[in-house]
Amino acid sequence: MPTNKDLVALDAQAVRTSVDVVARATAGDLVRPTPCAGWTLRDLLGHMAAQHYGFAAASRGEADIAVWQPRPLGDDPVGTYRAAAQHVLEAFAVDGVTERAFPLPEIRDGGPFPGAQAVSFHLVDYVVHSWDVARTLGHTVTFDPELLDAALAVARVVPGGEARLGPRAAFAPAVAADGGSLLDEIVALLGRSPSWRPAPA
Repeated sequence: MPTNKDLVALDAQAVRTSVDVVARATAGDLVRPTPCAGWTLRDLLGHMAAQHYGFAAASRGEADIAVWQPRPLGDDPVGTYRAAAQHVLEAFAVDGVTERAFPLPEIRDGGPFPGAQAVSFHLVDYVVHSWDVARTLGHTVTFDPELLDAALAVARVVPGGEARLGPRAAFAPAVAADGGSLLDEIVALLGRSPSWRPAPA
């Protein structure tokens, strides 16, 4: 497993990759369906931005659930997302962040969770959400093997069963990866079909 310092650096890689992928979206893409059932790309970007603000607040010990709610993306959704990503990057760059206790009101009993574990949750989210956005846009996304190894370790311990079936479940039940790549295995463990493609226009 990576050290706590490495974990923060790997998370930053995942976040920056998500920014690069989101930057390829146009205004017309915002209505596209995504691998997240029932969500358009606009919905997904709103969720991704909100999670950045939520995790940043948690890194400061703040537990207000309102911070985690999606906010309007405005006239520049890509810029709004980029600002949210920069906010969490700065929050996680503070010395000792992985030694803090993170209240995470959206996860199980709300915690608090050890800082390193919370950062690992954020890391796997943004590996998967980068894939979500790339696949929505008809592109591919790649990550360094070290980052994928760290994300896979987290994905393997995400609770399954009933925890995946409720209306507030963070992930759908796992599906078969069919012997694909490490990234395929990660997204499949977290409820995405690696073969998902947007329907023809």
